[in-house]
Amino acid sequence: MLDKHISTSQHLNISTSQHLNTSTPQHLNTSTPQHNNIISHHLNTSTQHHKIMDITVVVPLFNEEESLPELYAWIERVMKANNFTYEVIFVNDGSTDNSWNVIEGLSQKSTTVKGIKFRRNYGKSPALFCGFKEAQGDVVITMDADLQDSPDEIPALYHMIKDEGYDLVSGYKQNRKQGDPLSKTIPTKLFNATARKVSGIHNLHDFNCGLKAYRKDVVKNIEVYGEMHRYIPYLAKNAGFDKIGEKPVHHQARKFGKSKFMGWNRFFNGYLDLITLWFLSSFGRKPMHVFGFLGTLMFFLGFLSVVALGADKLWCLAHGIPQRLITDSPYFFIALTVMMIGTQFFLAGFIGDLVSRSSQNRNDYQIEKTLRCES
Repeated sequence: MLDKHISTSQHLNISTSQHLNTSTPQHLNTSTPQHNNIISHHLNTSTQHHKIMDITVVVPLFNEEESLPELYAWIERVMKANNFTYEVIFVNDGSTDNSWNVIEGLSQKSTTVKGIKFRRNYGKSPALFCGFKEAQGDVVITMDADLQDSPDEIPALYHMIKDEGYDLVSGYKQNRKQGDPLSKTIPTKLFNATARKVSGIHNLHDFNCGLKAYRKDVVKNIEVYGEMHRYIPYLAKNAGFDKIGEKPVHHQARKFGKSKFMGWNRFFNGYLDLITLWFLSSFGRKPMHVFGFLGTLMFFLGFLSVVALGADKLWCLAHGIPQRLITDSPYFFIALTVMMIGTQFFLAGFIGDLVSRSSQNRNDYQIEKTLRCES
């Protein structure tokens, strides 16, 4: 019985040993290479899927159906010649022509084309805001769709951002005189001079040039709304991106359609927007600092005026000099009015602090359709 038990034990040891010696190495030797190949393939696929994109071109447009095919072909030619990975985001700002159908056609021919279509015309700033939101490239280029901005400038703008370390580079159309009337050039010069003075960015000659290059971090950290696209360099500076440069670029005559420039009307609107931006950047997060100061100053001026009138009345009474009632003096009512205005300024500052930048739907726009956009 004992011998039988020993024999059985030996059989188990031998069987177990053989199983371990034969099956385990074979399993490891045969499955590991396959497993490694799967992992390697997965990593390669993942790397390709998350490959960093070099450039995003954002093109806001309104009724530019004739120029879009030529513009995209030009951009595509430049990108391929420089081996850039890229995407082009066309933002159709409520065009009433065939622009969206042209964009859809371009998208069917090339996977680099993305599109956003607004239900109505909102303006250039909302178009840029939505384009920036979708941008994936390390460098973001903006240009107009009218073929006046040359895509041949893109490589130099890209290298200024990547190699020279600029946060933002703005184009400077030195030869703007070609085809532009005085009603456009004079307001532009006045506007740029005012913008340089108020913003403190003295090295820019053309704030409103549509051809600009941005580091991706810039467009993801500024908020473009209303008509603030003219002041993106100022917005970037206020956000802490202060390495701002300029590059002279070629300005071409419009090939199709007509200019949407509104002359002196746009100059005055731009001036008001600039004052608004200056005020918001200086006091937008602390309105009490300006309103509270003005209110306090005016209240004390009015209060001191009332005290002076009262002291003058008492002095006259003490010396037996006839004096009319304080309420008969117009200065008394002027002083009271100044005190009331001062109080209102103070309350305006207090309320301004409470509601400072509280509009949460300022950049909610009705988008009808998108092409290859994530949001």
